[in-house]
Amino acid sequence: MFAFVSGPVAALAPTTAVIEVGGVGMLVQCTPATLAGLRIGEEARIATSLVVREDSLTLYGFADDDERQTFELLQTASGVGPRLAQAMIAVHSPDTLRVAVATGDEKTLTAVPGIGKKGAQKLLLELKDRLGAPVGTPIGRQGVAAAPASWNDQLHSALIGLGYATREADEAVALVAPQAEAAIEAGEAPAVPRLLRAALQSLNRTR
Repeated sequence: MFAFVSGPVAALAPTTAVIEVGGVGMLVQCTPATLAGLRIGEEARIATSLVVREDSLTLYGFADDDERQTFELLQTASGVGPRLAQAMIAVHSPDTLRVAVATGDEKTLTAVPGIGKKGAQKLLLELKDRLGAPVGTPIGRQGVAAAPASWNDQLHSALIGLGYATREADEAVALVAPQAEAAIEAGEAPAVPRLLRAALQSLNRTR
């Protein structure tokens, strides 16, 4: 159900997009990388996964079907809900996660906010035979080694996608840079969603 939604982008927010489908606005929870590729008023096709709870129906959106399928497979591991699964997709590409699981790479998994060493060890065991083999060249979206370029690009693109001018986006990225650098020095990957919230707060204060 709801394998994808397609239509003009009606609105963008730090963590969501509204896609107009047949006159109805579908609210979709997206990663910063997915949001960065959207523009208000332009047509978009987003792969989606519907998560049903007793008190809510939440639609999660992804750049392609591989991300969506990986998101759903990650949730088959105990303790992994949709928010953590989405965080894993936000930080790493599906192939990076497959390589990490196949090679027992704890460090890659602990780069995801919310996953500690013990949690990573448990996930490696549970996901070993579920994610499958890598299908391409693994490229980490937010791995520690690539973090300086990755968080800059993702954050800047997300701000532009939200309608801010290039100058405003440049200033906001510079303002939150110390937070990102502190995370890198601590051996962690900068959390782009957290940096985006901080950047938006700084922009609101200067307007």
